[in-house]
Amino acid sequence: MPRPFHSSVTRISDIEQNPCDSEPLAREHWQTGDYVMAKVSGNRGRLSSLELPNGRMIEVMEDDLIVGALGTRVATLEAVGDWRAIGDDGELNALTAAGLFGKVTSLSPFLPAPMRLEYQGHMLRNGEKLTMRGSLKPLELVEFDIPVVLIVGTSMSAGKTMSGRVIVHLLTAMGLKVVGAKLTGAARYRDMLSFRDAGASAVYDFVDAGLPSSAVDEAQYREALPYLLSLIASERPDVVVAEAGASPLEPYNGAIAKEMIRDQVRFKLLCAQDPYAVVGVQQAFQRAPDLVAGGSANTDAAIALVKKLSGLPALNLMDPASHDELAERLRRAIGL
Repeated sequence: MPRPFHSSVTRISDIEQNPCDSEPLAREHWQTGDYVMAKVSGNRGRLSSLELPNGRMIEVMEDDLIVGALGTRVATLEAVGDWRAIGDDGELNALTAAGLFGKVTSLSPFLPAPMRLEYQGHMLRNGEKLTMRGSLKPLELVEFDIPVVLIVGTSMSAGKTMSGRVIVHLLTAMGLKVVGAKLTGAARYRDMLSFRDAGASAVYDFVDAGLPSSAVDEAQYREALPYLLSLIASERPDVVVAEAGASPLEPYNGAIAKEMIRDQVRFKLLCAQDPYAVVGVQQAFQRAPDLVAGGSANTDAAIALVKKLSGLPALNLMDPASHDELAERLRRAIGL
């Protein structure tokens, strides 16, 4: 058997370093977060990029083997899929390049078809299946009392990660120790690595808490988030720049994430694709954002419309001329 490629959702495990087997399991034994092996099949004209545990991207080919994890994705602008939709034929898809495996049930017409895979079996060691949650190291849960800059969005691709990079860079330039975090979304290591490139001393996301995506039932997410927050706290940062991937209104448990860190949020940035979306989020949540960014602030006209519709300030963070004002707002919010 050829040596399989390990996707980035395996970065919390020792699957690549220590021997294990692959064997098909009966469907009643499948669960979210199970590590499985799949074979690339019939992939002409389809997405073929795979993200490795170190974040490097490669192109896989026909008959390559990939190790990923069963999970769910519910992206408003790209793809929807779930491992529970996998049929008896064992055909599945890579829902993200990070190795989030499931069967696509809805796809944007503007995207190429996702990678097609064939289920080969679950990853086993000594007869026991290997899972993301089972790969976590013991950790003492601690109180999370660190100031947070929270970035939320009206949807995916609203400018959250780009805005987060700017904020991390500015806070680091102030001499603060910054940890970057992604609290919700679907597995993709690239976003968090970009925070580290911007100056974060460490980066974490829900994968580090044993979840392939945060689209899980509420109880499972409430159990995982304290582990993630304790990992972050163990770094003893001065401030955390936390992104809630997608929108808190989408089924990624963003509202729960906000609830569990509410007392620590010092500054809230809303990234929206257009000014009218700002109003929708403003009406849906009790606390208004401190600032609006993203596509809704791309031009002076857009910024003026945000102000007219919502009364909120907005900045075009892609323009370096806005960074001094953003830095001053952050200083005041954090109490520097």
